[in-house]
Amino acid sequence: MGKPVREYLLTLCITAAVTYLLTGPVRKFAIVAGAMPEIRARDVHREPTPRLGGIAMFFGLCAGLLVADHLTNLNQVFEKSNEPRALLSGAALIWLIGVLDDKFEIDALIKLGGQMIAAGVMVMQGLTILWLPIPGAGNVALTQWQGTLLTVALVVITINAVNFVDGLDGLASGMVCIAAAAFFLYAYRIWYSYGIEAAAPATLFSAILMGMCMGFLPHNMHPARIFMGDSGSMLIGLVLAAGAISITGQVDPDALKLFAGSEKAAVHQTVPVYIPLLLPLTIIAIPAADLVLAIVRRTWRGQSPFAADRGHLHHRLLEIGHSHSRAVLIMYFWSALIAFGALAYSVNSASMWIVLNIVILSAIGLVLLLLPRFTPRAPRWAEAIVPPRYRRRRAARFAASAPLRETAVETSETADGEAEPRTPAVAGVAGVNGATALSARSRFLERRKAGTSR
Repeated sequence: MGKPVREYLLTLCITAAVTYLLTGPVRKFAIVAGAMPEIRARDVHREPTPRLGGIAMFFGLCAGLLVADHLTNLNQVFEKSNEPRALLSGAALIWLIGVLDDKFEIDALIKLGGQMIAAGVMVMQGLTILWLPIPGAGNVALTQWQGTLLTVALVVITINAVNFVDGLDGLASGMVCIAAAAFFLYAYRIWYSYGIEAAAPATLFSAILMGMCMGFLPHNMHPARIFMGDSGSMLIGLVLAAGAISITGQVDPDALKLFAGSEKAAVHQTVPVYIPLLLPLTIIAIPAADLVLAIVRRTWRGQSPFAADRGHLHHRLLEIGHSHSRAVLIMYFWSALIAFGALAYSVNSASMWIVLNIVILSAIGLVLLLLPRFTPRAPRWAEAIVPPRYRRRRAARFAASAPLRETAVETSETADGEAEPRTPAVAGVAGVNGATALSARSRFLERRKAGTSR
């Protein structure tokens, strides 16, 4: 097949451009259509924001597949495999369900059923897991029912993992873009370096997925002008799962010829990506961990696993004291560390430098994660040259005056001319940027009930 790097780059750019250009008109359409739900208790944005960003992402997906079908090298992916058509069929179905949910908020069980049907549509058209590389056992062929059940389970888990992590501006699209970049490098290495054309569809899916996320991110970064909604989060989750299914369940490990020995040796060499990844779960380890924790937490409380709450990882970062943007960047950091760490380990699993670098970067990530818990103080001899917030004397005065500030109240004149105490408005989470939607507003309701005017 030659070197289609430029064709991949062109496909990525076209997908990103179409998604970016359509997001603005889609935002206006969402406002007119009323796809702007009221702010919920678990939300961190200040005002109602339109959804339906998945519409632009879906048309970006269609544009990417259309362009790739007319390119010299990538056209062979469509000629030799039915997987792109299977992806488009499943994506159209899951996108339609997401659009209906963004507008009418359909029941969670109905969405779950739609996800399973979308996965079944892809299986019927050939996008399924045929075998699994198992350490010590070699290549294990799956029956039709086993492959179907495993494929459906993988699609549903990945879709919901991405959907659960979509709680902050730019978080889901950025994390999936990082995952897609790592997956693209891995799939392209298998395809081009080893000449295995069965990995070509997964490489194309990853490039298109990167374009979809990159085109939508400028509109979705904090403060977001539009949300992708379930129509977008379920769509990119399905595309990511499709790439993992294609490359994990249909590429024969023995064809890699990593060793001149047996099939078991080849399987052992690919374990760093195949097994810990458990298809895409290492690539999206953070969303997957958030998904598991959310299910355990809600089940323990006697709630439905699909009941929304404020216990997700990104919500906890805000509670620690991180700003909205810093919380998103920390999630980006951990996603990139896990995804590209697994990628580097799959290339050379015998190198201790890779493991050492991962450990060092993990330690740096922990320091950044817990940084708001600590307030650094400069030594007394350096107080004259550091900013005031790091000086001990000012910190002591600030702590002494804190109780006085907390008990202070403002007075306002009512319509009858009487003084009424008024407590200053407090943000719902200390130190959170853009979390005023969580603050108590009972005092406004009390005034309206008392018949006062504003």
